[in-house]
Amino acid sequence: MGHEIRGEGLVGLPQAFLYAGAARVVVSMWKVHDRSTAELFATFYRHLLKERKTPSAALRAAQIEQWRKQPGGYQWAAFVTQGRWR
Repeated sequence: MGHEIRGEGLVGLPQAFLYAGAARVVVSMWKVHDRSTAELFATFYRHLLKERKTPSAALRAAQIEQWRKQPGGYQWAAFVTQGRWR
């Protein structure tokens, strides 16, 4: 939902966080429900903080858990990580 800058592609809120120094961000590619997002991120943070997974691995594990509950994917598949992958 950003604007195009010639030679830089699409720049939006995630890119602004990365330019400001964030190592990575988790973003949604489309509008999703608050309840589903809260469930996904509770699982994400459990994997990230308690199980000490990388952010990308924690997101993947959380998405797999949500997939088992809601196979359609619309609510959990919207999220991706951007930035440093390690």
